[in-house]
Amino acid sequence: MASETFLRDPDPHPSVAAMLDADRSEHGFVMNLTRVWAHQPDVHRAYVALVTSAADAAGLSVRDRGVLVTALASTMGDAYCSLAWGGRLAAEVGEATAVAVLAGSDEGLDDREQALAAWARAVARDPSGTTAQDVDRLRAVGLSDAEVVAATVYVAARLAFSSVNDALGARPDAGLRASAPPGVVAAITWGRPIEPDEPAERS
Repeated sequence: MASETFLRDPDPHPSVAAMLDADRSEHGFVMNLTRVWAHQPDVHRAYVALVTSAADAAGLSVRDRGVLVTALASTMGDAYCSLAWGGRLAAEVGEATAVAVLAGSDEGLDDREQALAAWARAVARDPSGTTAQDVDRLRAVGLSDAEVVAATVYVAARLAFSSVNDALGARPDAGLRASAPPGVVAAITWGRPIEPDEPAERS
């Protein structure tokens, strides 16, 4: 099977096949990032458990998660998650607002969402540069200290996920470009290029 990553194909194993089959069922193709993480199915399961637990503990909706990941991915220059989550965010808030988050203006978000986006960018840009005032802004929009911690774990875990994908050469999938709004695709001018529209066999 062809792969738009720096890695060879993972060794055959039922857990690997399950990951690939899940992608085919959900997306109609195997994502390049899955071809990376299929080398370590147990680690991937642990990652999913961590981000799910953190999102639940922070009370993050799908829309909240879209704001956080789109903001952090665009800040760190990760095209893959910018495209995947920019598209998801557009489905929640509209194309123009998703493009605004990618661009860093956050026009169209409410106060809570703007605070979440600002926090994600601050953690992605310079975690040692955050201030008590940054945390106060999260409290002001209704997050408890426990939820701030959980939201920060979620952001940090997503940064690690993006870092692994980018470092190992996972290119954004052509299928993501096909499903994302044109404005979202056009806004992403950073990171690894999206794979060709007609990649080699993606079995």
